[in-house]
Amino acid sequence: MFSELPFLMNEQLIKNALVINAGLSMPADVRIRGARIERIAPDIPAKANEQVIDAKGAWLLPGMIDDQVHFREPGLTHKGSIASESRAAVAGGITSYMEMPNVSPASTNMAALAHKYAIARQGSLANYAFYLGATEDNLEDIKALDPSKICGVKVFMGASTGDLLVEHPQALEAIFRESPVLIVTHCEDGRRINHNLQMYRQNGLTPGILDHAKIRDTEACYASSSYAVSLAKQYRAQLHVLHITSEKELSLFSTGNIRNKHITAEACVHHLWFSQDDYPRLGNLIKCNPAIKAASDREALLNAVQSGLIDIIATDHAPHTWSEKQQAYLQAPAGLPLVEHALLSLCEQVHHNRLSIELVAEKTAHNPAIRYGIADRGFIHEGYFADLVLVSAKHSTEVSHKTCHYHCGWTPFNGTRFSSRILTTWVNGQVVFDAGKLTQSQTPAMPLVFNR
Repeated sequence: MFSELPFLMNEQLIKNALVINAGLSMPADVRIRGARIERIAPDIPAKANEQVIDAKGAWLLPGMIDDQVHFREPGLTHKGSIASESRAAVAGGITSYMEMPNVSPASTNMAALAHKYAIARQGSLANYAFYLGATEDNLEDIKALDPSKICGVKVFMGASTGDLLVEHPQALEAIFRESPVLIVTHCEDGRRINHNLQMYRQNGLTPGILDHAKIRDTEACYASSSYAVSLAKQYRAQLHVLHITSEKELSLFSTGNIRNKHITAEACVHHLWFSQDDYPRLGNLIKCNPAIKAASDREALLNAVQSGLIDIIATDHAPHTWSEKQQAYLQAPAGLPLVEHALLSLCEQVHHNRLSIELVAEKTAHNPAIRYGIADRGFIHEGYFADLVLVSAKHSTEVSHKTCHYHCGWTPFNGTRFSSRILTTWVNGQVVFDAGKLTQSQTPAMPLVFNR
């Protein structure tokens, strides 16, 4: 268990905020003492020498908990690092993240995970946890996981590189039967994708980015996600299916309280924002797996967020260098940087009456905390950690490559004007981002702890 560091024992009072929490929006003041929220009330008198922040009616949300990021360390730090990408994350109101295992070497054993935790302790500005990557032969590592410390097991079902691909039925069945923690899946059927590519080659065609959603199509996603759901039902496994992209896949999931589900679904911000109509303009910059699909799929995903078929919204932040993205379609890597502007893109959906701000807090903070069993985070409650973000709905944000905090130096939202602005981000009671600037050199971040 971590300790709350002595330098965190300061007092701050946030006045005149519109607190967004547990389905409600209410004017309130919030006192922070040390790393935690001490009091929430309509009018809290300020103490002598207490730092007072006047929110002026801005939204005060629980910091976003991003359950799917690729921060590229170790081994791929020319693309990004835990330090660089966590700084971009807090600039975007993300206060906690869970990072994926496809680094170099892949995080497939406890020694690799321990190395990543050591890196994060030194340089992460946001709270952190790491997934163990499943392989076809590391079942004993999976069975030995401590459920209070490790967020989950990541299974690449049918589409991956290196040794992280798991497609043998016996290996998959064993993982779903034995895992002591939540199983999260990337679901695309490799056979279907290879078949689609072969059809192009047989016809003497070289596919381009406009063909991406045809190659990695709905059927490739549905074949794999339906298999994962069937395994979870067979073994009563705890399953969370990442980055759903198609309307057809939504039929696999149910509405209802997330606390009562053992199979849940996620959408990512780029699949809620872009469609395949954006490929001619953005090209490989929005090449990602699974692919961004039709506008009708995007519409279905937004509706599913509202209905409760989609339980969690995340980013799948996956930076690559500009030069890597300028390669021909088949050589260009899949993934895009998203953490800095994810919450702003969701607030834009609020401005356009597609989502409510209360629903944004539910899908980005409350539900990730509930689904993963994260201790004392994800809500604005007295006694909880003060992971908070203050967002103005009255000030806009102009996004550009030059101003983003990503190590890769570019953003797919370049040229976009969002109608909201991230004003201030707190991690464990410490202001880490304020007035457009990062404010901390010493990290206040902690490893996430799971009540399981």
